[in-house]
This record gives sequence, C-alpha cells and structure tokens, in this order.
Amino acid sequence: MLGSLFFLSTANQKTRFATWHNLFDIFHLPAPTFIFRLFKEHIHEVNTGTMERPLEATRMENTTSACVLMERKTHVKINRKQVMLAKLRKSCSCTPQKLKNFLMDFLPVLQWLPKYKCKEYIWGDVMSGLVIGIILVPQAIAYSLLAGLKPIYSLYTSFFANIIYFLMGTSRHVSVGIFSLISLMVGQVVDRELLLAGFDLNDDASPSLGDGSLQNDTQSNTTAFNLTIAGMNAECGKECYAIGIATALTFVAGVYQVLMGIFRLGFISMYLSEAVLDGFATGASLTILTAQVKYLIGIKIPRSQGYGMLVITWINVFRNISQANICDVITSAICILVLVTAKELGDRYKHKLKFPLPTELVVIVVATLVSHYGKLNEVYASSVSGAIPTGFIPPKVPPFNLMLRVAVDALPLAIVSFVFTVSLSEMCAKKYAYSIKANQEMFAVGFCNIIPSFFHSFATSAALAKTLVKTSTGCQTQVSGVISAMVVLLVLLFLAPLFYSLQKCVLACIIIVSLRGALRKFRDVPSRYHMNKVDTFVWIVTMSASALISTEIGLLVGIVFSLLCIIVRTQRPRTALLGQIQDTNFYEDDLEYENLCSVPKIKIFRFEAPLYYANKDYFLKSLYRLTNLDPNLEVARRKKYEKKEKRHLKKGDHTTANGLGTGETTLQLVPKQTDFQALVVDCSSILFLDTTGVNTLKEILKDYKVLNISVLLACCNPSVIDSLKRGGYFGKDFGSMQEMLFYSIHNAVQFAKDQKLPEDCSV
Repeated sequence: MLGSLFFLSTANQKTRFATWHNLFDIFHLPAPTFIFRLFKEHIHEVNTGTMERPLEATRMENTTSACVLMERKTHVKINRKQVMLAKLRKSCSCTPQKLKNFLMDFLPVLQWLPKYKCKEYIWGDVMSGLVIGIILVPQAIAYSLLAGLKPIYSLYTSFFANIIYFLMGTSRHVSVGIFSLISLMVGQVVDRELLLAGFDLNDDASPSLGDGSLQNDTQSNTTAFNLTIAGMNAECGKECYAIGIATALTFVAGVYQVLMGIFRLGFISMYLSEAVLDGFATGASLTILTAQVKYLIGIKIPRSQGYGMLVITWINVFRNISQANICDVITSAICILVLVTAKELGDRYKHKLKFPLPTELVVIVVATLVSHYGKLNEVYASSVSGAIPTGFIPPKVPPFNLMLRVAVDALPLAIVSFVFTVSLSEMCAKKYAYSIKANQEMFAVGFCNIIPSFFHSFATSAALAKTLVKTSTGCQTQVSGVISAMVVLLVLLFLAPLFYSLQKCVLACIIIVSLRGALRKFRDVPSRYHMNKVDTFVWIVTMSASALISTEIGLLVGIVFSLLCIIVRTQRPRTALLGQIQDTNFYEDDLEYENLCSVPKIKIFRFEAPLYYANKDYFLKSLYRLTNLDPNLEVARRKKYEKKEKRHLKKGDHTTANGLGTGETTLQLVPKQTDFQALVVDCSSILFLDTTGVNTLKEILKDYKVLNISVLLACCNPSVIDSLKRGGYFGKDFGSMQEMLFYSIHNAVQFAKDQKLPEDCSV
C-alpha cells in the first residue's frame, strides 16, 4: 500500500484508528478510501495472528501514542549457483548474432566508422592529426632518452599505438602513444637489467658514421658479447638486449591489462585517488628532470640506478660540474628560453590561435641545421642523436626468457598505463557528452602493448598534453590518430636520417619543458591544503617517495598511505552531542551551532563513521567522555559504597561512611554526573556494523540498563537494522523493537519524554 503499511497503536488493537485523521494528508487519499484500505489490511493481520511480511517499528512525531510500522520488502533469495551456470551457458554458446556482437564490441571502429560524417568531421580530424603528428615526432625522439633506447623504437611505438587504438578504443579524443612517465618506468627497468648483465650504462659514446640505413646502424651500435642471460645463449649487444627487455616488459604489461579486462578488475583504478596520481606524476617529473640534467650541461656521468636515484644523480652532477660542455649549456639555455616563451604565449593567446604553434618541431629543425653546418659534434664534442635507420625491422617474438625477470615490474606499469588512459577518456567523454567502456579501454591499452611488442615497441599510454592539444584543434574521432600515424610513418620511411646531427641537449630541453604542467602542481599546494589537508599529505608523501625512493615504490607508498588515511579517519571520526534547533524537530552539533536547546534528562550522541572492530574503543571512549558518565566505573563505585555501608550497619553505626544518615543514603548513591535518563544514539552516519559493532551496542545497552538509563537508536539504515536483528540486539522475537528503534531523532526524544522513569535512578 504505497510501498509501506502504516497503522496506529493504542491500548486496544480493535480501536487503533482513533487518530487516523492525522494521516490523510500523507497519502493524499479521501478519508473513506484510506480508512477502508487500512482497516481491511489490519483486521486480516489481527484475525490471522500473523504478518505476511516482517515489520519494523518507528515512532511518529504527530502524536505521542502513535506508532508507525513500516513494511519491509521481501527479497527473493537468488540461487547464485544457478545464475552462474546460466551465465556460463550463455557466454559459452555461439550464435552468428552473438559472434557479430562480440566482434563489434571488440573492434568499436566497426560501429562508428560506417556512421562517420565526412563533411562535418574530416577537417577537424585532419588538422588535429597533423598537429599531433608534428608534436609526436620530436617527443618520440626525445623520450627515447628516458627509455634508454634508440629513437627509432620510440617512433615505432608512436606509429603502432595510434593504429591499434583507432581500431579498439572507445574514446573519440584521447591521444595514445609515447608518454614521458611510462618511458621513465621502462627506462628504469632497462637500465637495471643492462647493469645486471654487465653492460656499461654510459650512452654518450660518439656515434659511428653511416648512411642512415638500418643495416649499418645495427652493425655500428652493437658490440658483440657472448652472453648466457636468463637461460639464452646468444651473441647480443647492448642495444639488442635493451630492446629485448623493453619488449618483454611491454608484452607482460599488456597481458596483465587484458587479463584485468577479462576478469573485470578495472575497479583497481579506484584505489588511485587524484592526490596519489598527482603526487606520483609530480615525483616522477622530478626524476625525469634530474635524469636530463647531464644532457643539458653535456657532462658524462653514469646513469644512476636503484633507490635514491635522484639524490645520487644530483651529487654526481655537482661533482662533475667543472666538465660541463659550454656548447651544450648555451644551446640548452637558448632552447629552454624559446620553448618556455612560446608555451606561455600559446597559453595566453590560445583562444585566438586555431592550432598550437609547433614550437618543438621548429626548435628541432633549427637546432639540427645549426649542429650539422656548425659541426658542433666534431668541434665542441657535443653529444648528438646519431644515425636513425629508415624502414621497419622485421617483427620478432619478445624473449620469453626475460619475461620472468620483469614480471613484477610490469604490474605497476600496467596499472599506471590503464589508469591514465581511462581517466583521460572519462574526462573527454564527460566534456563532449558521450560514453566510454572502461573494460574495452583496458583491452585497447592491453593490445596497444601486446601487438607492438612484436614490432620492437615499448609501453604506451594516453598523454594529457597531447589529448588537450587534440581536443583544442578540432578532433572529432580517432581518424585523427590515423593521420598522426601517417606523419610518423613519413618520418620512419624517409626523414629519420635527417635527425643525425640533432643534439641530445635539445631533446632534454623538450622533455623538461613538457614537464611544466606536473611541476606547476607545487603552486597548488596552498590551495590544496586549504581544501583538504589529508589529500595534501597524501600528495606530499606520494611525491616524496616517488622522487626520493623510486617511482614504483612511490606509487605503492601513495596507495598504502591513502588507504591508511581512510582507515584512520574511520578509526577516529567526529563525535558530538546534539541539541535541538529551537521550534523545530531537528537536532545538530552543540559545538558547531549557536542557540541550540539541550533536551532535559536526554543525551543525544552522534558517531560519524561505520562502527566496526577498529573504532569500537574510540566509540565507547567518546560516548563516556561526552556524556560524562562511564557506566562501568559508576557501577563499581556504587558497589564499593554499598560494601562500606554494610560494614557500618554490622557495627551498629546508623551513620554512613560520609557522615550521613541512612535516610540520605539514596541521595548519596545518585551521582551528580547522572543527569540524564535516556541516551539517543544518532545512527544516520553509521553505514554498517560488524559483529564487534553489534556487540558494542549490546554492551552499552546492558551497561546503561543497570543505571536505569534507556538506550534508543534513531535513523538506522536497513543494513544496520538487519545486523542488529541477526546479532540479537532486539531480543529473540523482536518484541522490544518498537521501544528501541526510531525513524528520527525527534521520535526517540518524544518517546523518552513520555517514559515514566523514576526520579531515583539508583541501582
């Protein structure tokens, strides 16, 4: 009956409808209809002596003798075994329609490409694709320094990632490809494994001259080693082994992502809060900046490995600062000045520019020409990129023997790659009013790693900067990704050798300037602290651990610390005594609001957290402190006093231990602290109870009952009520439930006022 069955309770069950007129307005029904429905249903229950469904009691505010019983819906028990079997049969069945749906879901391009509006979308997609392609080329070459690999592999990565995401991605705007943070994580693993294999990490040796062909580059950059590494006997050089590690790491990370998609483990990303991600990105940015300093000033120092890389690198930089290459220092200063100025002007006048200025490409072209014709490598020993081969290397299966060595490293890489991609996809989808499939994004990113790993590519992810550029230049669909891939392909096939004379310090400048957004997070610390102090501490801890220890450890520390903050906040939540707002039926915190009225003889206690094993003691301590009464201590005090009285009476002394007459003993037994007769617990903020929580409420019910203080629960949600029922809080037959559980605080207060409690509350 309108979702709930209400009936009134008086002394006689047959005359429960004396105050029915108070309920007409609630249901907006004519009086006869309401009375007939209510009377008919209630008489049936009275005559049969049974209730068709379990009822729960609360108190109404309109009348002191009225009680409202709310009917709970009966939930049909689900046979989970049968449901699982049905789902399994459905998923294992194969029909043409189901096969078609699977293919359409697995390759979303088949859904949206036939509906592509060429006249509306093509111009924006072509423009954004060209701009992103122009940005991708210099960034790909630059980020190869972070990954510890040759520039050609970065170009491969950018090409294949755009093609595969075009086929499998559900976001229209996100830009997937090489990303500085992912490149750093790959580079750290590559450097560690190279060091363990006995290779020299110094990559500043003068490159051999060549015609830019693939064969010459492969021969000139490979020093033969007879190695037995991870179970494989092979003659493999440093470059060969480095790309083998990178592809093995990428393949395993992709497998993890696909498995997470199959088992629908995308919820893992929920544990990476915004504060953790921002702190992780900022800490990693400091590590990236530190790794590029040696290229900026042209000194040759070993690439630091292990924990504390940032500190060790800076120590080595200052120790070798006297060896700085003046040519690299001047070039770096000019490039940073030009790049930062162009970026600032672009940000200031972006509303007037139809597309961002290709500053990186201009800097690279000019710097390459100056380096080539000025012979900076030969005259000033400035380190240059070296020969970049053209064409594609034949595909090769990632070395499975190396996968076990990098299996642990691939897990954080897979999670970070997925989280950044899904976060950016959701941001774009929300902004442009369409939906994405997070699980399909997991598959898309996973295959963006698995398939390219066979083509000498390393891990990819969505990148914020390129995504923002993509949206600002009119991107409509992932057709723009194909255009970007074509630009990269043009460089791969024809233009790559032209970057031979490009100085590494120029690439380092491009990387450092691209970190502006992450490094600007330091400016947001005061406003972040003002908004939420706990999130600020999470950001600081994550950033510090990522920078000072390592990126992987920093991410783990950030997750653990943020979870600990949540646990601590539920262990020591806010507690308060409530007062009544004048002339209303509402109650609020006495310490937070002025002009609240205390309710005589009644204490109203609020606990703003779930009640479970970890905060049970804090719940009791807060309750005893705020009510100024510990029932256990009070009972012990009274028992001790009674023993003293008995000893005096046995001696024939008619005066008490305090010099009072026996007639005054009762007053002496009543402590000054017991200034209330009822305790109302506001359960509106208690989300759930575990076994310890139920036992805690039963404990205070028992302890206060000894002092003749009634405990009333108000505003309990259905989950809490069910836990109390299962825990036996209301007794075996729930007979006292109507006198212990109330729909609102005011109902409980009115009930407590109507109770005829004796003025003497002694034991």
